Amino acid sequence: MTVKLHHVFWLGLWLTLAVTPAGLQAALTPERLYQKVLPSVMTLEVENQSGERFIGSAVLALADDVAVTTWHVVADARSVWAVFADGQRVKVVGCIDHDPVRDLALLKLEKQLPHRQAKVCLDLPRVAARAYVIGSPKGYDFSISDGLVSQIRSVDGCLQYQLSCPISPGNSGGPILNQRGEVIGIATWTKSDAQNVSFAVPVQEIVRLNVAQPPVNWEQLAAVNQVTAAGLRQLLPVTDKVVEEKSEAGIFAAFQKRLRESVGKSVTVVVQEEGRTNSFEFTVTSF
Repeated sequence: MTVKLHHVFWLGLWLTLAVTPAGLQAALTPERLYQKVLPSVMTLEVENQSGERFIGSAVLALADDVAVTTWHVVADARSVWAVFADGQRVKVVGCIDHDPVRDLALLKLEKQLPHRQAKVCLDLPRVAARAYVIGSPKGYDFSISDGLVSQIRSVDGCLQYQLSCPISPGNSGGPILNQRGEVIGIATWTKSDAQNVSFAVPVQEIVRLNVAQPPVNWEQLAAVNQVTAAGLRQLLPVTDKVVEEKSEAGIFAAFQKRLRESVGKSVTVVVQEEGRTNSFEFTVTSF
């Protein structure tokens, strides 16, 4: 009788595991989740075209030499290095593909890093599902925080997760994880005048990028950006009152873009009005 009960127990356990869908797999403890995902997370050390240095975050996903991050972290980069929690430093040779509207970028690492790649989950999480973020808030690298998926929203026509996870400058580009340690999104921005109102781009938008494209190095990318800006200026009309209106709108749009690219950095704005000049220095915490 004891032997029969033993066999019945193991048969029941096997059947339970066999029919349990992946989405119902047991959640990891925060400690196990952190240890599982940490090898795939990196701090990005970025030097921009002006020689300024700042940091962001990224996660190894889609391939053993592809890092996923936000576009505003590397949009003006002159050089980028990836630093892992075990101290390994890897040069980032360029940008494979990017989406400025959704603020996403795929970066090419100098070499492949087997057995580090994070898993992604293409299923939309439920509102109120537990979420985790790992990154470098204010330079405190490889920090983990948790919260909830507060809501799934359309922001400027783009799908985004609203999160209650605390996110600060330096977290940009870091992975948002579900309870199984799978990447469900990338941290992008946070509301500066609210508490724990942060946003992430879902992983569904990441897989739309073309991971098979050859990377463009930072020098080439800077040249392309300059040519594009010059081309846009040439497209503006050069007569009538509409010129002034469009030029002002273009200048303001360029200023907004610059602020988005400067999240986490200290900037100085000089205002000239009626012969007076005032300067304001502040750190861009979000935009």
